Amino acid sequence: MSTKPGAATFPSLDLGVLARRYEDGARPAEILAEIFAVVDERGDDGVWIASTDRAQLLTQAKELERRRAGGETMPLYGVPFAVKDNIDVAGLPTTAACPAFAYTPKTDASVVARLRAAGALCLGKTNLDQFATGLVGVRSPYGTPRNPFDARYIPGGSSSGSAVAVAAGLVSFALGTDTAGSGRVPAAFNNIVGLKPTRGVLSTTGVVPACRSLDCVSVFALTVEDAARIAELVRCCDESDPNARPDASTVRFAPTAAPPRFRFGIPAGVALDFRGDLAAKSVFDRTLETLAASGGQRVDVDFAPFREAGGLLYDGPFVAERLAATGSLLASAPGAIIGPVRTILESAARFDAAAAFEAQHRLRQLRRAAARALAGVDFLLVPTTPTIFRIDEVEADPLGLNAALGAYANFVNLLDLAAVAVPTGFRSDGLPAGATVIGPAGSDARLAAFAGLVHRATSRTMGAGPHLIPSTPAVATGAGLISIAVVGAHLSGEPLNHQLTMLDGRFLKATRTAPVYRLYALPNTTPAKPGLGRVDNNGVEIEIEVWGLSAEAFGTFVAAVPPPLCIGSLSLADGTRVSGFLCEGYALAGATDISSFGGWRAYRQSLKPEASRKA
Repeated sequence: MSTKPGAATFPSLDLGVLARRYEDGARPAEILAEIFAVVDERGDDGVWIASTDRAQLLTQAKELERRRAGGETMPLYGVPFAVKDNIDVAGLPTTAACPAFAYTPKTDASVVARLRAAGALCLGKTNLDQFATGLVGVRSPYGTPRNPFDARYIPGGSSSGSAVAVAAGLVSFALGTDTAGSGRVPAAFNNIVGLKPTRGVLSTTGVVPACRSLDCVSVFALTVEDAARIAELVRCCDESDPNARPDASTVRFAPTAAPPRFRFGIPAGVALDFRGDLAAKSVFDRTLETLAASGGQRVDVDFAPFREAGGLLYDGPFVAERLAATGSLLASAPGAIIGPVRTILESAARFDAAAAFEAQHRLRQLRRAAARALAGVDFLLVPTTPTIFRIDEVEADPLGLNAALGAYANFVNLLDLAAVAVPTGFRSDGLPAGATVIGPAGSDARLAAFAGLVHRATSRTMGAGPHLIPSTPAVATGAGLISIAVVGAHLSGEPLNHQLTMLDGRFLKATRTAPVYRLYALPNTTPAKPGLGRVDNNGVEIEIEVWGLSAEAFGTFVAAVPPPLCIGSLSLADGTRVSGFLCEGYALAGATDISSFGGWRAYRQSLKPEASRKA
């Protein structure tokens, strides 16, 4: 684990600490006063474009107290948050960092309305790369949000102000947007978490589009669990959002525990490139070692389809979609648009409709290739960025260095993937570094479990403050899921575990059966499988894992179980019973009894050549 010297001092605003303070009698107005003091001390730090009137905030705080006193339950009671200024907040101007584009909405964006209904307090609108076009955080007429670790360096974009607001202790969480990495790159440069959900699960109604077909609302927070909780509260199938997923309400974010064994992919060979930044490479190498020590098996993945998909965003016709929101302004007042952003928008004119259709066809092929690459791993792990740049370096090469930052980010939305960016400790120069956990659409909860593991295994502090990551993560209990015990090839890290994870199966716990079973190695099965049988005498405890499935997924899974295996009722060592794998008695008659190993993994380990040599 790494820590950082000289962290700024300000109150912790992570959701757990804040909830305990309210339980102990603190009032929202007191929390706001503390935040106002920090904001005033920071002065003009480039974070805010518009702030909610303080008197209005205090009035809202008193209203929350009244609602709570009346018995209303508010899951985000008194929680302060910020909103990227391409997302509507009623009564505050939406500028997208372009004064000539500004308008003042009368209603909140869908996600903002849900957060306010849950009791959260919006402190204001945060700075961004103009029209959410950039990964650097310096393309704004409202200044550059100050990187809290070294002001010479970029804060990351486009959601620069949102990320700095969380890192600097100004809010508990912030909304950003993510089209090509804008919800992840700033997380890496600010030692915070950036959750980029499955597209269409968090409504984009009331969001100024960058590329509407790719845009996501993202969440910045201090921990994975905090980010997941926010996403869980605002997820919905919004009928007013044309890109809403019909199954959005079934996508989960709250993580359960990470399984004890897992396989993670990384870009193979030269695809893992840090542009000569040895400090960045060292942190990522350390992260790989930590994951291996935590039960992970590294798998090299062909990165070619991911890299090619990312290239379609700016080097292909998808860039033309950015003109939907900005085309009229570009035509009427091009000078209102910052130089690098204007150059990108003007480049869209070189593509025609035929090129757009060709790119769509190619993207479908790349999605299939990426799905095959991900099928053999629990998640893909990449550096969130290859490196970090100073502001003066970006000013000297604004387009080239911005493009470099997207090497491990641009492809995610194009390939319809979900992702969570987490801190991985600090570099030798004192700057934060990060990695991103990536998986298929709908795998958000599973990714959160692994992202939380990575975060806690590599980091100590949250944001730019001295506050330690909570040692015990708040994980979901599996409520609403059907428990199923697995004993062999479906264990985490084993060949058939993907049959559970593809159904959004969630690891609940590792445990043992009651001492009333014996385990057998079944002959002539591919992959190799064991059979578990209940006995009247000489039974032993057998190592198992309990996973959770939705009712629909449970039915699908059970229907695919081949004989002689079957699903029955298993007795566990703690006296409870769950559904789980058993084997029909006829198949056990000629099978090898392996009960003495205590479980399938130990038996399989005994068969490995190195184990035989040591024996």
